[in-house]
Amino acid sequence: MTNSTESWRSLYPFASHELNIGGLRYHYLDEGAGPTLLLVHGNPTWSFYWRELVSALRERYRLIVPDHIGCGLSDKPSPRAYPYRLARRVEDLCRLIEHLNLEKVTLVAHDWGGAIGMGAAVALPQRFARFVLMNTAAYLTTRCPRRIRLCHVPGIGQLAVQGLNLFVRLALREATAKPERMTPPVRAGLAAPYDSWPHRAAVYRFVKDIPLRPRHPTYQTLKDIEAGLAQFRNHPVCLIWGMKDWCFTPWFLDRFLNFFPQAVVHRIADAGHYVVEDAHEQIIPMLRAFMEQDP
Repeated sequence: MTNSTESWRSLYPFASHELNIGGLRYHYLDEGAGPTLLLVHGNPTWSFYWRELVSALRERYRLIVPDHIGCGLSDKPSPRAYPYRLARRVEDLCRLIEHLNLEKVTLVAHDWGGAIGMGAAVALPQRFARFVLMNTAAYLTTRCPRRIRLCHVPGIGQLAVQGLNLFVRLALREATAKPERMTPPVRAGLAAPYDSWPHRAAVYRFVKDIPLRPRHPTYQTLKDIEAGLAQFRNHPVCLIWGMKDWCFTPWFLDRFLNFFPQAVVHRIADAGHYVVEDAHEQIIPMLRAFMEQDP
């Protein structure tokens, strides 16, 4: 993480914390005080993705923002040293929640963060009070864009993702509906942790961990998470969706409404997959209103 460091560090003015999990450094932010918001990122982002929300909300709330193992400022072990499966991601997050003794948590999750965060909620339901889900999924589906399926092709997929860094580059170009927001410092910050083949192991393994068939090792894990969603049907839920997302399309939002029909819904017409990059000015007051409506 050497190139362009100074260009993005000023956008990320937060103190680092870490938890040792099985000899691996699990990095997280712990900013502010008050009711707890747990912000869980996806692939190929990291805690940097949440920077605008952390800066705006830390005066009133406590924000816990982890980097998954292999991502952000956390350790980046080889796949021989770490399984890179959803079940382990959920276990890691549960360890952090219990280590910090978090209670009455509001989950704020994006992309893979939805499955990981809801997995933690299913495992530790007594610790969660409400949920904010953005362009994500936490249930089984065979819907998967062709460009992501191509990353599953043996040999070619790994070369494209880990060797040529095409997954990160594609996200920087096509995950936002407002390319003018992807300034050089923002692009540098989002890409900074993934600067070499070994540092992109998590990016590739996240893609490989999408369970498109019942025999996939993560299929049952996600099936169990989906089965556990019903217990939160009467919890406060807010769904914030970038409607120009080519990955988690509005179909995924409608699917969540089958689980949470009483959810507060915000459809942001001019935002893409990186909905926080495109619309943080709109999302921040949405979160404040949601937190205040049912204290």
